[in-house]
Amino acid sequence: MIATVRDAYNQAFSPEQYRAFLNAVEADLPGQLDFRLAETPVFVPAVLKEKLLAACEDIVDVLTREDYRELTDRAIPAHQFVPNEDEHPAFLAIDFAVCRDENGELTPQLIELQGFPSLFGFQPYISEMYRKFFPIPEDFTHLFNVDSNQTYLEHLRRRIVGLCDPEEVILLEIYPEKQKTRIDFELTKRYLGVEPVCLTKIRKNGRQLYYEKDGRQIHIKKIYNRLIFDELEHMPDLQTDFTLTDDVDVEWIGHPNWFFRISKFTLPLIDSPYAPASYYLHTLTEYPEDLSQFVLKPLYSFAGSGVKLNITPADLDAIPEAERPNYLLQRKVQYTPVVLATDGSLIKCEIRLLFIWHRRDPRPLLLTNLCRLSRGEMIGVRFNQDFDWVGGSICYFEP
Repeated sequence: MIATVRDAYNQAFSPEQYRAFLNAVEADLPGQLDFRLAETPVFVPAVLKEKLLAACEDIVDVLTREDYRELTDRAIPAHQFVPNEDEHPAFLAIDFAVCRDENGELTPQLIELQGFPSLFGFQPYISEMYRKFFPIPEDFTHLFNVDSNQTYLEHLRRRIVGLCDPEEVILLEIYPEKQKTRIDFELTKRYLGVEPVCLTKIRKNGRQLYYEKDGRQIHIKKIYNRLIFDELEHMPDLQTDFTLTDDVDVEWIGHPNWFFRISKFTLPLIDSPYAPASYYLHTLTEYPEDLSQFVLKPLYSFAGSGVKLNITPADLDAIPEAERPNYLLQRKVQYTPVVLATDGSLIKCEIRLLFIWHRRDPRPLLLTNLCRLSRGEMIGVRFNQDFDWVGGSICYFEP
């Protein structure tokens, strides 16, 4: 996207250096990396950065509406409602496809958003590793509103740990040692002292929660939540002492209800040149004439499951009336391959902007990013098997 920077990077790149990069990650974090890292970061020009920032403002304007919670109450399944919801989420992640507009200029288009944490621990680490092994312009940065990874981590510590003893804060997952994002859990532990704890290891005494560490029972005061209900739905026989929907004396850092509110469910509420038209299926009295330009998404699915790219009126008619409120029609976004690989091919890019929302702040604070490169039909691991120059990465933004 910035020819001079890209050319310099590609000319300096070698497979040997890439292997050294991966070996260094493995040496630092043995056995923890379980997803593909791309051979390159992405260099984002200032004009695209400004559009991304404008898009985020449009979206946050919706999230901060006085009636936003009323508009999204239906987003939370009744059997998955968690008590003691806070005023706003602790985290926000917004995904944009990199596209070109009708004038051929780079532009972002909203894909999805989530009121849920992403790889907040991994991104400061990998930003330094790319700089260590590859030529990154010194005045380009992966950060917003902070001057260094150290300052970024101070924000992360303030939001997750606060004034608590780090032992009293846990990162909650189901079998965290098996998750593909476990490298992020390990780095979060190193940076903040917060232990990853499996849901099955939590014990409840009245409204108090505990976990065991070094033979001691530790009182849990805060939960940095990385667990989503979707995974639990596929484990009906899982035996636990604590259920997420229990009314317990704990502070959620990332309350589970916000995972549902700030999700695909919010897309039809957003009116922005950077957000494709979206509709709740049950609200349509007639289908769009250009239905082939829309994608069907289940509201309650994760990681792209259930998405239907090529739909017909018959497909929509087949959805039972009772199920129609659980589906979304979204205008297709045409990713433009813009990242030049060393073999001369161009690769699609999706940028995720990551925010922390401090307790008393009126709006979330944009701090960092991640990106994913793809040659497949969709962004995601299973659509990019056996390709190179794809996978997780980070953007460095032109000043």
